[in-house]
Amino acid sequence: MKEHSFSVQLKSKDHVTNISMSEKSGEAVLLEGILGELEGLEIIEEAVLRITGTNGTLMIDLTEDELRDMISKKKGAENDVD
Repeated sequence: MKEHSFSVQLKSKDHVTNISMSEKSGEAVLLEGILGELEGLEIIEEAVLRITGTNGTLMIDLTEDELRDMISKKKGAENDVD
């Protein structure tokens, strides 16, 4: 299974609403913020999903095919429940 990396860049620390990190190794880390009004969504070089908002940018290494597969799986699971 491929691991995916991500990055978040916000224009100001004022847009960060929560960072929670334990001193203990292996415990969950929480990053929350306000991306703002969405301005764009694009796939860069067929390998990175970039979501741009008025307050910053979220990027994840995810191909368009992987994104479509995940959406299809989600829709399939929702239809199984009905």
